[in-house]
Amino acid sequence: MNIGQVKIAEDSDFGLLKQLVDDNSNWKLEYNNKDGATKVWTKMTVNSNFKMVKVHTVFPNVSPNTMFDVLHDPEYRKEWDEHMISSIEIGYLNPNNDIGYYALSCPSPVKNRDFVLQRSWLDFGTEKLIFNHSVDHKSYPPKKGYIRGDSLLTGFVIRPLERGCFLGYITQTDPKGKLPSWLINKLTQKFAPKVVKKLEKAAEGYEIWKRSQCNPQYKPWIYPEQTLLSKRCVPSYTASCLSLNREDVDE
Repeated sequence: MNIGQVKIAEDSDFGLLKQLVDDNSNWKLEYNNKDGATKVWTKMTVNSNFKMVKVHTVFPNVSPNTMFDVLHDPEYRKEWDEHMISSIEIGYLNPNNDIGYYALSCPSPVKNRDFVLQRSWLDFGTEKLIFNHSVDHKSYPPKKGYIRGDSLLTGFVIRPLERGCFLGYITQTDPKGKLPSWLINKLTQKFAPKVVKKLEKAAEGYEIWKRSQCNPQYKPWIYPEQTLLSKRCVPSYTASCLSLNREDVDE
């Protein structure tokens, strides 16, 4: 999907994500830990100066279902993502596509970033797929104190193993502002292994945390009927719901 494009994700969109995760042709291996459990690749694409980064890793103590829940659950993200300032559910397009707002802190003197994202997901049983890309929403325009970044594509492929799960992670993000692309590319590939390590630790604590919540069965990403309790942003009125007026803000 293109930046700013709002539509229900199709099989071809999920197929592209799987292809990017599984095909290592034209990717450069940047990191391979001692036991080979985590690998990081990068590659340049024609549509951006920012590299696409890919991670393969194995979480031996995390089930595919738990990993799927951790990547979705906005309340739990508050527990493990120390950079998150705000995460707001704007509305659902359908039970497998939603639009949300996410703001994160950056170290001084870099300005904080925020994003408006369409997220799409499918559970095929043998594998679970999630991806997002940047869109616009008239109720969440760029605001003072933040630079509106663009997610060209961020996605996850989760597959069961005899013990635990495999996680394939793809990301290509333009943080906007005045940060040079070479610096962002270097930092992204350096911190990617740390991100998945933090994700593994978060996933190992999720089930205990979820059972302690008031409504541990609330998982609208699994139970479509629960999305009826949330706001809607249906395709029939995306023209009025969304604004394609995008503005950049300097660092």
